[in-house]
Parts: sequence; C-alpha cells; structure tokens
Amino acid sequence: MRKEVFSIGSYVHIVHRGTRGSALVRDEHDRRRFLKLLTYLNDEKVPRNWEREITREHVDAGYARPKHWPDRKPYVAVMAYCLLDNHFHLLLREEKERGIARFMQRLCTSMAAHFNTRHKENGSLFQGPYRARVIEDDAYLQYASAYVQVKNAFDRQRPSGKRLESENFKELFARALADPFVSLGEYMGTRTPAIVDLNRCTEVLLTPQDFRSYAADVIAGRVKIDGGLEP
Repeated sequence: MRKEVFSIGSYVHIVHRGTRGSALVRDEHDRRRFLKLLTYLNDEKVPRNWEREITREHVDAGYARPKHWPDRKPYVAVMAYCLLDNHFHLLLREEKERGIARFMQRLCTSMAAHFNTRHKENGSLFQGPYRARVIEDDAYLQYASAYVQVKNAFDRQRPSGKRLESENFKELFARALADPFVSLGEYMGTRTPAIVDLNRCTEVLLTPQDFRSYAADVIAGRVKIDGGLEP
C-alpha cells in the first residue's frame, strides 16, 4: 500500500502496470469500462451500487450523471490519461485531501474485481502498488501532458513497420486524436469533453494550438526532461 500523501493542488503522474506485464484489459468491454471508472469513481458522493444505475444512454451522452444523484465532489482533476493493454498513465491534480489515494484505491479495486470475475481469473491484477511522481515545476507539467497523451498514445497507434515517430508525426497525431482511450481528443477540442477537467487544463497547460507544436518537439527530441518522466 502506498503511503505518499499529496497536498491539495499537487500534480502527479501515475503509472500502473499489470502483474508480470500481463494485460489489464483484454477487449473493448474492459477498455470502455476503464473510462467509466475514471468518470464515475472520481466522486466521493457516488452511490455504492453506482454501476447498476448507469445506462447505455448515460454513456452515449458523454458519461452523463443520473439526475437523482447528489452533486458531484471529485477527488481529483483528471488532466490526461492513456490506456494501453498492460498499463495505464494518468496525470492528476489532487482536489481533496488524500483524493489521489482514495480515487486510485477505488479505481484499482474495481478493475481487479471485475477483471477476475469476468475472465475467471484469480490473484493480483497489478504489479505491486502504482508508481507516482509529483510534478514540481511547469516544464515538467507540460512535458508530462505530452508524454501521457502523445508519446504513449503513439505506442498504441504506430502503424506496423513505422518506427521513426518524428517522421510520421502528423499521421500518428491524427490517430491519437481519434483514439477513445487517450485524452488527447478531449484536450484538443475534437471530442466532446467527458473525463478531462478542461477548466484545470486551461489554467496551467498550453493551448491546443501551442500544444501540438510542443508535442512535435517532444517526439523529435528537441524537448527533454533530465532524468526522464517515469515515476
């Protein structure tokens, strides 16, 4: 169990991997449910049996909230996310005291329980506790946003046989924009906001126009962060 206590307002890059590199999600159902968890479990007021009350209509309406639920009180602001088959990346801002810890406990517990039940597995889904790194300055924050939403998204979208990401940036960026399991489309305004807190993003991150150019520089290696970014 993690013991870090992040202060309200902390920006934290989180990575969590499947045990021994195994998959956290196996199919479209698992992937779509991950997005539901990011939305509905980020709320200290969510009902205990929340999933029974979420219909297809709620999901199709951009993960809408049932009208009879109490007002939402998020644990964190989701700044960026990227889901790959055997791990995921999150860039979070702590909104409540111990918000990140509480949100991650809910997220990972639900993922593990559902995965084991649905796929008739047992044992640990995750490779130990999640890894977290506090982002302490603006340069790291901007880089983290590009790292999560672009660099890792390119790992999902890179066409077979194409290895030089800087040479096919335009194609890969377009693929990442359309990828529902990466937050880039929400952040850039090409997909209806659902999970990312755009108000928080606007406060501290680059505008979409500037971000695209910045991300190209990151992929080309013209922007680097000493020591890397992995937690």
